[in-house]
Amino acid sequence: MTDGAGGSGGSGGSPGGGEPEVSDSLRAFGEVFKAFRKRAGLTQEEFAELVPYSVQTVAKIEQGRRFPQPDFVERSEEILDAFGTLRGASRHLSRQPGLASWFRQWAKFEAEAVSLNTYECRVVPGLLQTEAYARAVSFSVPPLPNEQELTERIAARLARQDLLSTSRKPPTAFSFIVEQAVLERHTGGEAVTRELFDHLLDVVERHWNVEFQLMPLRQPVHAGLDGPMRLAEGPDNRWFGYSEGQENGRLITDAKEISRLHQRYAKMRSQALTPEDSLGLLKRMRGAL
Repeated sequence: MTDGAGGSGGSGGSPGGGEPEVSDSLRAFGEVFKAFRKRAGLTQEEFAELVPYSVQTVAKIEQGRRFPQPDFVERSEEILDAFGTLRGASRHLSRQPGLASWFRQWAKFEAEAVSLNTYECRVVPGLLQTEAYARAVSFSVPPLPNEQELTERIAARLARQDLLSTSRKPPTAFSFIVEQAVLERHTGGEAVTRELFDHLLDVVERHWNVEFQLMPLRQPVHAGLDGPMRLAEGPDNRWFGYSEGQENGRLITDAKEISRLHQRYAKMRSQALTPEDSLGLLKRMRGAL
């Protein structure tokens, strides 16, 4: 699920990317761990045999590129006589299981946004998905997740939907533009699609902070042909962009790039059906199921 909801993240398929982006807490843990290893006079290879974990895993933990498992922390405490330091540091590690590694940085901006614009041409955006739809998307895109991975993905997806709440102060202003073709695909089958339509109608009609537009199947001039995009305005009114593809995502901060994305999104808003017409089409599509 590329948000992993864009998409994967963000919205769509498999979060993949089992390793997290380097964060301050992971990097700090790695440095502390390395200091204790060197204090004990052990090389990475020697320590790896004692834990036992692969040398590659030990190296990535030291680099802050892998979350240390609880048994790794406990064994390290014993082997390195770390006085509880590693155990204590591990409790402050930040992670967001269920989100693709490349999506996590964007998720932080998303959580603080005062306004968020999303264009999707692949799947329904993660913030608007149902549990059944998210499950169907996960099973559509190889590799298939195991039970824990699936549970974490869906839990992360549903937790992010709290951002839609009108009780937030102030509520985030959302604009969604979704290709009609995405809904015509009937991902997961008829029952999943009916539930999805009911959910979309409920969100659009109950949330005054959500504007939803459908891009019609026939649109000869289309400003979004370069693919999905997101634009977020932070509390300081600074804008950030995000684009996502197969197994990767890119945070966009350059002012000129942001300007181009704004121009494209504004054009798409004029090309898509109005919110009122989009709601009417949603109702007709639901009635036809």
